[in-house]
Amino acid sequence: MKFKGKTAIVTGGGRDIGGACAVHLAREGASVAINYHSSDAGAQEVVDRITAEGGKAFALRGDLTAQANIDALVARTIAEFGSLDILVNNAGGLIARKTVAEMTTEHWQAVMDLNLTSTFLMIRACLPHISEGAIVNLASQAGRDGGGAGAVAYAAAKGAIMTMTRGLAKELGPAIRVNAICPGMIDTDFHNIHTKDEARRALEASAPARRQGTPDDVAELVCFLASDTASGFITGANIDINGGMLFS
Repeated sequence: MKFKGKTAIVTGGGRDIGGACAVHLAREGASVAINYHSSDAGAQEVVDRITAEGGKAFALRGDLTAQANIDALVARTIAEFGSLDILVNNAGGLIARKTVAEMTTEHWQAVMDLNLTSTFLMIRACLPHISEGAIVNLASQAGRDGGGAGAVAYAAAKGAIMTMTRGLAKELGPAIRVNAICPGMIDTDFHNIHTKDEARRALEASAPARRQGTPDDVAELVCFLASDTASGFITGANIDINGGMLFS
């Protein structure tokens, strides 16, 4: 168990990619603090899966654009588990598809706060408690290719996360490794809401892997990047996981 005795925080951990990350980290021995925004039932299900398998976890609801909620999450993590070694910044979202011409400043700022600012605030709050460890940020294929129609704000935020990841790797190394993952078409509620089914089928048919990814696919990569044993010489990387839909 590569994370025995270690503690992880997973944001946006109540479902889909975040939930899978929490479960996989716990299976490898980590105690897991799960942040979620609205998926109460999903978050409890993730905690129940972890504890049923003998792991340790709790879930705490909170909007991570608010500093007070971040502080509460970190404080409870330290109080319950005593340390912090791994941070997985998964919280984020598109909110809605809007072109620049129809986009309000408020929408732009909301997307930035949800994706980019929350990641910055989480990292800043966790740093005093991570002496050695790993940070894994969830970026997106949109950060590389600009995203689909109406996703300029989201793509810009994810691109900024990729750049921030590189800068933090230099700033925090060698004690803390910082990497990002750029998922493509993953079978999640995100794409159920924001991507038309015919577009998903077309992408699936054209990808070399001939399928959409799963949350478990992403979680396996997160665990790899969180492990000093498996990826101790990898930092500052933005790693694609998209079934060959985009080569970078």
